[in-house]
Amino acid sequence: MGAEVVLSDGFQAWAKFATSLAIGFLIGLERQRNPTAKAGVRTCALVALFGTIAALLAQSLATPWIVATGLLISGAMIIAVYIGPESHEADSGTTTVVAVLLCYCLGVMVWFGYMRFAVALAIAITVLLHFKAELHALSEKLAPHDISMMLQFAVLSLIVLPLLPDEGYGPYNALNPYHTWLMVVLVSGLGVAGYLALRVLGERRGLLLVGLSGGLVSSTATTVVQARQAGMRAEWCGASAAVIALSNLVVLARLAVLAAVSAPPIIPMLLPALAAGVAFGLPPAIRRFRSATAGNPVAVPEVTNPASLPVALGFGALYALVLLLSAWLEDRAGESGLLGLAAVSALVDLDAITLSTLRLFSTGVVAADIAAGAIVLAFLSASLSKLAIIGWLGGAKLVRLSWVPLLAPVAGAAVALWLVPKG
Repeated sequence: MGAEVVLSDGFQAWAKFATSLAIGFLIGLERQRNPTAKAGVRTCALVALFGTIAALLAQSLATPWIVATGLLISGAMIIAVYIGPESHEADSGTTTVVAVLLCYCLGVMVWFGYMRFAVALAIAITVLLHFKAELHALSEKLAPHDISMMLQFAVLSLIVLPLLPDEGYGPYNALNPYHTWLMVVLVSGLGVAGYLALRVLGERRGLLLVGLSGGLVSSTATTVVQARQAGMRAEWCGASAAVIALSNLVVLARLAVLAAVSAPPIIPMLLPALAAGVAFGLPPAIRRFRSATAGNPVAVPEVTNPASLPVALGFGALYALVLLLSAWLEDRAGESGLLGLAAVSALVDLDAITLSTLRLFSTGVVAADIAAGAIVLAFLSASLSKLAIIGWLGGAKLVRLSWVPLLAPVAGAAVALWLVPKG
């Protein structure tokens, strides 16, 4: 009876078996490239198929031990191959053993309806297996404090976050510990990604990568470093202006990610403005890159570890404060209060006012057009503050090269926001 229920849709059952074979083929194809691996295309495909059949029998007979037994058999089979007389070969077999066992488990997942997850995991596993040399090289480039940074981020996201209560406290119920720390994790994650890109690739890949990763880590810190560099050597102004222009454009992409994660319903209103900002800012940024002298050195920003506890606590406190002030000003002064706070607080931290505004939108306190307007206004304020930094540290020449790339994205975002239908 159980088998009739499971196989009532024959096409669906065959699709599952075909997916299992494809998963095993994909992983096995990568293992086949390794001459010392003792499991290739056929073995991995058959093991994945074995997992699906074991899951079918386990469901039909209501005996979950069949799946566990199949896993033990698969593991014992591949391990036995590697403990034979040829175990002296360079490949110890550990990776291949795990790959084979994963093929079995993915086959089981496919039968129980987790087909998309299984396919996605199979692709991720294949990528990990394929880029062995690159991953080993990456680990050698990372210093001990880089590993420590990643562990600190894991603590922030996987240990601290689940322990926090998900409910509002304080005036206006504006302070939600879980949501506040989630924003800390989101911003820290973007910072860690940019930090590692700078640490591993920045000095070797030049202007483009320094601008991209600098915008992820901190566009303000990047502006400070590049302005100082141009202030010391006037011939570096072109390269510094190019890096500053690109890092400022990356901020728009960063804002889009923050909005998509924390308040997806605002995307139809905000995304056209951010996209127009990129469209307006990209041509002057490209001109700056083309005119930059390739031979000039480019400074890599020295930034604080974005996952350190003091940095995380500092941003969390700032975010909570801005969120509380935003709720209070919106209650007392209406929309003008939020817009005024956006203009001022972005001078200190653009992420904090952006996330607090998105939070007010998500809770229904402000409308989408007001929230999007506050974010664009905050971006304008942050861009003007960068121009002030450039003038102070870099001088008039750097200001002349930077003002159009910095303000063109603001103009594009403002025009698009004005054109987007309200309500």
